Amino acid sequence: MGLNCGIVGLPNVGKSTIFSALSSAPAEAANYPFCTIDPNVGMVSVPDERLDTITELIPTRKVIPATVEFVDIAGLVAGASKGEGLGNRFLASIREVGVLIHVVRCFEDPDITHVSGKIDPAGDIETIDIELALADLETVEKRLAKTSKISRVDKEAAKAAAVMIPLLEKMKSGLSEGQGVRTLGLDEDELALIADMHLITTKPVIYVCNVDESAIHEENEHVATVRKIAQDRGSEVVVICGKIEAEIAALESEEERREFLEAEGLTESGLNALIHSGYRTLGLRTYFTAGEDENRAWTFHAGDKAPQAAGVIHTDFEKGFIKAEVYSFDDLVTYGSEQKVKENGRLRLEGKQYEVADGDIMHFRFNV
Repeated sequence: MGLNCGIVGLPNVGKSTIFSALSSAPAEAANYPFCTIDPNVGMVSVPDERLDTITELIPTRKVIPATVEFVDIAGLVAGASKGEGLGNRFLASIREVGVLIHVVRCFEDPDITHVSGKIDPAGDIETIDIELALADLETVEKRLAKTSKISRVDKEAAKAAAVMIPLLEKMKSGLSEGQGVRTLGLDEDELALIADMHLITTKPVIYVCNVDESAIHEENEHVATVRKIAQDRGSEVVVICGKIEAEIAALESEEERREFLEAEGLTESGLNALIHSGYRTLGLRTYFTAGEDENRAWTFHAGDKAPQAAGVIHTDFEKGFIKAEVYSFDDLVTYGSEQKVKENGRLRLEGKQYEVADGDIMHFRFNV
């Protein structure tokens, strides 16, 4: 399991520039709409200083961080759901991501064309919301027609349809008005019923304000507008300067990156802030495995029990789970070695009901 994000936004808001900087995978970028023709996919290592510390204390042959996948699609425009532009062709690429990264242009630059001719974050967000809602509406209408048809010829299917059809009609009504499914107040049971539809508007959203250098330390009115919208929706906001991120990505060493950030008066890069926001938004945590062959970070959901966390490594680990040897990252730092952790009685055996904690270092016993 990893964090995967779908990047959406209007053309010329800086999506591809940010994608290239974040993933260090060059996406085509230019000053005209629809520059991105094919979806770009980039993998990024999750920054976690704890893994570095573990490796200092437990030397190993290989170090493997957790990863984040970013999927960047062509810019959407008003009317995309009806065939305008190119973006709607690629919405299938983000139907199975965990979180949407909505890049909003929050900078003025007469040399970079805006599709509507002016900088209007609220209007831009509304345009994307409507197009994503209309894309989901098509999916819902197809499912509604299919469910209604089957219910008329199959008595068993009719029982399930009696629950499903009102739900589909509720979503159809909301989506036709440009309201995302996540705004309709569906409960967990209802969300489970529609999970296989992979509706885009069920996904949580993180708003990324793409700003110029001047707005990194002193936010402009455009960022304030986005923050207000995000606050009303319970979403997080990350402020990124695509130009600065591109410069950071071009640096070869971690030391150079730290020096650059210090010179800019920043404590972390926009990438790190975005990844941390993604983890918070999806309720993700990290545990570690450590040994002479490999030190590795693994991503799991908060609240997962030990067998579920083991299943992140391999399904056999979950099926045949027996026990987990567990100690905390903090204990490793306190005692300085795994052996000292054991000598001080801090390593423990946990069973199937153990709720894994962020920062646990684990070794699983299993039998298949």
